[in-house]
Amino acid sequence: MIRSPNFVTRRAKMSTPNTTLVNWLEIPVTDMQRAVQFYEAVFEHPLRRETMGKVDMAVFTHGDGSGALVQGDQYRASAFYGPVPYLNAPQLDDVLARVSHAGGHTLEGPVDLPDNLGRYAHIKDSEGNRIGLHEPGTH
Repeated sequence: MIRSPNFVTRRAKMSTPNTTLVNWLEIPVTDMQRAVQFYEAVFEHPLRRETMGKVDMAVFTHGDGSGALVQGDQYRASAFYGPVPYLNAPQLDDVLARVSHAGGHTLEGPVDLPDNLGRYAHIKDSEGNRIGLHEPGTH
């Protein structure tokens, strides 16, 4: 198995006690180049390309890099089945505008959450995945 240079660092982080529920997030894609262009345009931040075994990856480099776009035989994009990941979108309206320009579209929202928890929206990305976007509130 070929391991990326960052595998050891990521593995160490994953074995350290974590105070958040989600340790790692994988978003399946069918066209990696198209998906990388979409997410880099929407979030205005580069992704880091890696390969782990037979899986092509583009790791989110925000903060601790706790997720990636993934392409491999065992991954299938879906807008209707499976979990919906929520990505941080502090300026939700600006992010939604970039979604449209990057080739995706808004499925729902923005929706105000109760108790000053912020707002969310659902989008369909360039690969057909339903992705949640969350703008934190002022709680």
